[in-house]
Amino acid sequence: MDIQELADYGIPEKVIKLYKKEGITALYPPQEEAVKAGLLDLKESFLISVPTASGKTFISELLMVKSILKRRGKCIYIVPLRALAAEKLDEFKKYETLGIRSAISTGELDTTDSWLKNFDIIVTTSEKADSLLRHKSEWLTDIAVLVADEIHLIHDGSRGPTLEVTIARLKHLNPDILVLGLSATIKNADEMAGWLDARLISSKWRPVKLKEGIYFNDEIYFNDSRLKEVEKIVKEPHLNLAIETVKNGGQSLIFTNTRQSSEKAALDASKTVKKFLSEPELKKLRLLSREVQEVLARPTKICKKLGASILGGTAFHHAGLVAKQKKIVEQAFKAKEIKIIAATPTLAAGVNLPAKRVVIRDYKRYEPNLGSSSIPVLEIKQMAGRAGRPKYDTCGEAVLIAKSFDERSFLLDNYVLAEPEEISSKLAVESALRTHVLATIATGYANTLYGTLEFFSKTFFAFTKDSFELEVLIEKIIDFLKNEGLIDQKGDYLYPTIFGKRVSELYIDPASAVILKDALFRAEEIDTNEISYLHAISKVPEITTLYLKKKDYELCIKEQYENMPFFLFDVPGELLDPWKYESFLSELKTALFFKDRINERDEEFILEKFNLAPGDVRTKVDLADWVLYSMSEIGRLFKIKKTGEVLKLRKRVKHGVKEELLELVSLRGIGRVRARRLYVRGFKTLDDIKKADVKELAKVELIGNTLAEKIKRQLEGKREIGNERKNKKGTENLAGEVDDDNYGSSDGRTEMQKRLFDF
Repeated sequence: MDIQELADYGIPEKVIKLYKKEGITALYPPQEEAVKAGLLDLKESFLISVPTASGKTFISELLMVKSILKRRGKCIYIVPLRALAAEKLDEFKKYETLGIRSAISTGELDTTDSWLKNFDIIVTTSEKADSLLRHKSEWLTDIAVLVADEIHLIHDGSRGPTLEVTIARLKHLNPDILVLGLSATIKNADEMAGWLDARLISSKWRPVKLKEGIYFNDEIYFNDSRLKEVEKIVKEPHLNLAIETVKNGGQSLIFTNTRQSSEKAALDASKTVKKFLSEPELKKLRLLSREVQEVLARPTKICKKLGASILGGTAFHHAGLVAKQKKIVEQAFKAKEIKIIAATPTLAAGVNLPAKRVVIRDYKRYEPNLGSSSIPVLEIKQMAGRAGRPKYDTCGEAVLIAKSFDERSFLLDNYVLAEPEEISSKLAVESALRTHVLATIATGYANTLYGTLEFFSKTFFAFTKDSFELEVLIEKIIDFLKNEGLIDQKGDYLYPTIFGKRVSELYIDPASAVILKDALFRAEEIDTNEISYLHAISKVPEITTLYLKKKDYELCIKEQYENMPFFLFDVPGELLDPWKYESFLSELKTALFFKDRINERDEEFILEKFNLAPGDVRTKVDLADWVLYSMSEIGRLFKIKKTGEVLKLRKRVKHGVKEELLELVSLRGIGRVRARRLYVRGFKTLDDIKKADVKELAKVELIGNTLAEKIKRQLEGKREIGNERKNKKGTENLAGEVDDDNYGSSDGRTEMQKRLFDF
């Protein structure tokens, strides 16, 4: 279909001109099918199940633009990752010339974000959308179109339940809402379409042909039975496949099952790839290498590894990198400056990074409590879907690696020629369901047991399975919520207590709220120290405890006995309950990580001691920041006298400083490293800095003239400092900007769970 034909379906000429200016001259077959099936009639919901890069986003744009220009209401676009949200916002900005305003909201979870009422398209994550629903943001009733990108992630154990319940809540709130589900090809798409009451558009069409194959004995055996000989450049098959692609003018993605494997692959490949690069390319890479290392004030080992691999035209990409480093790598790959990225499988569900050839080194990975497990077909297909660059390639190649003829046959039958698994709901898990049951009652979506069961009967789980299992679990959760004082009951009616309503707004697991409340009441009775609260927050489900190694036992047991009078919870008996005791030691190890941070231990020391990467530290700190904020809010609610200790500790964890530096890190642009430099040079308070000359400040290491002048301007009153921002309720809101000069500039947004956004 020619782009001009959209006029026949009510798309204004000014919109068509915009598309032509963007280089869009015709619709892809799935896009044409959706339009002809009635997408732009604005009368029914749709589920689009097509391969990666087949134009799903443009289908959503057509629907949203038509709906907005018809003044039907706002559109909410839900994505699984913050990085993907930013990418989508960039795509939607082109509509500003038409008067269509787009905004992104993926940050703090304890706000209504009332400012979003002024925008037409709101891009967000499912967790943030759920949080907005809990805060009863008034503009949510104006939503006419809900786009659920990557809707097949309902199958994911961590983010799936929230996505599922958020869709159900929005449909409940706005019965006439149009839902557009976007997904990769899934086996039971018809079932999901039935749940959404949507018309299904299913296709296997791709703009770039995809050939999937198995590499064995220097040959790729493709799914069309063709053989392709691969030039032997290096010994390792996964590196050889990627490097050959670069030699022939293309780019490649290598998927491995661990971070360490991705780092090694990038570093090893760089030694050979470098030989195929021109001097101008190498010059640009030297600048990029320096840039990724300068993201942190003091480059860590992982920064230096990344910088070294980039010098040779390769990079690695995993959750251990900080956000700015990942963005640099992604942009350089899109610009064809980096030729190979070695990544963990989670990149496949992230930002759009197509490559000529995708190499899947591993089809197994380690799963806790399960050992080595096969990766689902759906995930392998997600990786394979990255093969083929539109406008550059006529064909993309996705290659698995076999070590024997039998393994080649196994991979062919079980992955290359296999269908992806059916999508199933993960809602019927107590830890996942607890928070959603409380939110359903706290926000008034239901006020009886029957009403609660009726609401959850609208979920994908209830649509596809016998709801008896869900009903039993919901009744159990309601009993828990009543027993812990989160909800109350009068006759048949259920209603939230003040505690329960606030916990729902804080977006934490009710079980976590109980742990924090009990810790605070215990703190009133005993002497407390840093470990008291750090151990308490390490017990909550949101903060995954650090893995306990054999070498950690002695250290943790020593800390246990030194802090025995200060623990807010009973220490399990080592012999009476060895399983719980080991969990306690793991919690204590996590608390010791936070203790080292607030005592300003060297960053490289912390990373080595706890086997972490900078991205892991950022994730842990963000989570602890939110949990400590929630703890302080619960303390305020119950008028706990020691709430101030929690607030002070929160600031210290957030900035990673001793108490003496808290005043200095209130300055914008000053994090833990610069604050310590100032303190050592005698600038111990804001008054000391205010009295100092710009030249004096500039002489302090890591300050310089530009920053010194900015600091002085802040203190002259051009920017209020020293006080944290206040939210509408008058409580401290520390979930905003962090000037952490060890981990790069924050983007000003804190998520409760980094699993939402960084795989």
